[in-house]
Amino acid sequence: MTTSPGRPAHRTPVAPALHALEQAGTLDPVVDAADQAAGALVADQARRDLLQGAWLGHAVHPLLVEVPIGTWMSAAVLDLAGGERARDGAQLLTGVGLLAVVPTALTGWAEYPQGGRRSRRVAVVHAGANGLGAGLQLASWGARRSGHHRLGAALGLASLSLVGAAGYLGGHLAAARKVGSHDPSFGPDPADAPGTAGTPGTTTDSEHHPATLV
Repeated sequence: MTTSPGRPAHRTPVAPALHALEQAGTLDPVVDAADQAAGALVADQARRDLLQGAWLGHAVHPLLVEVPIGTWMSAAVLDLAGGERARDGAQLLTGVGLLAVVPTALTGWAEYPQGGRRSRRVAVVHAGANGLGAGLQLASWGARRSGHHRLGAALGLASLSLVGAAGYLGGHLAAARKVGSHDPSFGPDPADAPGTAGTPGTTTDSEHHPATLV
């Protein structure tokens, strides 16, 4: 384990890379542009409530991400184990995942303003990797539709590597940095404090204050 001044010891070799990404000031021009776009997306109260999941009680984005990831992973399983008989099913699953990309992305961008600058640096990389992954899935669907199933399968697998990396960053934002909207009744529970105070791994982004749905 390694330590830095004012920071607990790293318990995973990935932690230094994540801290470096959070501190990457070269991403700030992208962050500034994303701030404006995301701010415009949630400027309307009704649209913000819909995209942030006020009707659900917490952020809807984590629920929607299951659709593209699940369908694309299922398509990959069919590609690897289903043989020629599974080609139509793999193409269908790829297409269903693509249809889910837009609502999934919109709900993700609706959560973006909730993070501090460090979290937003991670978020733009998360979004970029997901965008590239979706582009590869679109190319995969086109290849499959044209009869180039092996190419489509290869593109799909390449996409999953990007989407998987993006998912890891999304998990970091949600679990480590607590970026996400929620109903006011789901705020910090004082009864949990004795079990978590001083426990390694519970540090969050000091810039971030989770938004409540009002």
